[in-house]
Amino acid sequence: MATKRQRRRREKGRRHDYEFVYVDDSGEEVEVEEPDEKPTPKQAKAEASKPQQQKKADPRGGRVVEPPTWNRVAKRALIFAPFIVLFLYVVKPKDSSVGAALWPAAVMIVLLIPFMYLVDSMAYKAHRKRADKRTDKRSGSKPKAK
Repeated sequence: MATKRQRRRREKGRRHDYEFVYVDDSGEEVEVEEPDEKPTPKQAKAEASKPQQQKKADPRGGRVVEPPTWNRVAKRALIFAPFIVLFLYVVKPKDSSVGAALWPAAVMIVLLIPFMYLVDSMAYKAHRKRADKRTDKRSGSKPKAK
């Protein structure tokens, strides 16, 4: 929906009848010839050769689930790492050293990365399965049996 300002601007454009004219050498006003809306064959060929971008968003406006990558999982693990270290430092026994909190934290982070990748891949597979069922429903064909 357009904002109030956008609606007013459109209405103003409709109220005023703007004419574009040129003044020629003799001083007379000449109306501008509007170019055809059809692109030239060269432009049409250039447009056709551009790769079509796939729609990233779900047609119903749902969330896009991207395929899992190790880089994304590692970045997410780096976000959680300080919280894991801090938690283990707080709950460590009073008489233990800082290293006693760091070693278990390192082990937990190393185990967290493949687990997060596994969860991402399961979420992606479930999303693809739901998307395939939706497209099969729309096309009227029966879903594939696996």
